[in-house]
Amino acid sequence: MSTITLNGVSSKTKAGLLIQSLPPIVKPEMRVNVETIDGRSGDIITPLGYAAYDKTVTIGLFGSYDIDAITAFFASSGTVIFSNEPDRVYNYTITQRIDYERLCSFRTAQVVFHCQPFKFSATEATLTKTSFPATVTNSGNIPAKPIMTVYGSGGIGISLNGNQIFAIALGTEGNITIDTEAMEAYKGTVLKNRLVTGDYDDFGLVVGSNTIAVSGTVTKIEFEKYSRWI
Repeated sequence: MSTITLNGVSSKTKAGLLIQSLPPIVKPEMRVNVETIDGRSGDIITPLGYAAYDKTVTIGLFGSYDIDAITAFFASSGTVIFSNEPDRVYNYTITQRIDYERLCSFRTAQVVFHCQPFKFSATEATLTKTSFPATVTNSGNIPAKPIMTVYGSGGIGISLNGNQIFAIALGTEGNITIDTEAMEAYKGTVLKNRLVTGDYDDFGLVVGSNTIAVSGTVTKIEFEKYSRWI
């Protein structure tokens, strides 16, 4: 039986909810800029990154169902796992209306998940490194932009594959989280961007092994989302 899991909650827990069909597994579209120059054959294509895209799920009802619970289940955003790809997690938002009147009348409707282009491991645990240089392996098929929480004190340097990327004026903060995809640094809910110097674009874990080196006083670094797929 097909299922979906939204933010850790399975559709199997919703009485009377049936997942009738799941979307196919596809590669996201590459956004490009196409430039044509007079007198030159062909054109110039500049990649601009992968586009978000929609994945449509057909749902149904059976037996005794709770439409309020089902409505609340889909009034959400966050992470979704589709059972035809159980080892991958997508980030999603539901932006289109869901025809619940049709669902109750005809026992079927469609839910459109607006998914970000990259997917992550459903089972990959937080990776903790306490001695450096350390190896971090991106098991995906595209460079990854991890989330790193750095613990230590004073002035810290973070290098990736032989190149220093970040200088962190950590001082007595104790720790700081660097989200290289969002290009933000924070501690808890407080932004700490002013403590970090460096180009976030340069911190991408290549597919396979990566070497992380540090300078200064670093007790450990925790890595999340260090593998990524398209």
